[in-house]
Amino acid sequence: MSRTTWTADHIEIADLFARFARLLDEKRWEDVGTVFADDVAVHSPRGGVLHGIDTIADFMRRSDVEGQQTQHLTTDLLTEVDGDQAAVSAYSLVFYYRDGKAPHFAGGLRMTGALVRTTAGWRFREQRITPLWTREN
Repeated sequence: MSRTTWTADHIEIADLFARFARLLDEKRWEDVGTVFADDVAVHSPRGGVLHGIDTIADFMRRSDVEGQQTQHLTTDLLTEVDGDQAAVSAYSLVFYYRDGKAPHFAGGLRMTGALVRTTAGWRFREQRITPLWTREN
């Protein structure tokens, strides 16, 4: 793999994580297909194992808390690309707040998963979310 290809893949994968965080914060559930592959499996402590884009979008929609906002910050992204597949891991800090107020709840989690390169770009094929800590204010 050339250095240019390696760099492009890592930039696109970092962008995928940022787009996923923004999708969650902006509550754009209809856009889950822009970050997940059709055959995705998400392992979540709140949702169990969720399969497929429609199931995930429905879970996100039902989990939304009226008046509560989130801010997801992704850190320490590690990526191992192997052709059209990639193994990834990152940490995420999530702040829960109401408009104009300081966060009332925060949590740290680790995301690991598998990505696949599609004709539309990199997508999550599998995602595992592991909570690490929470703090209630």
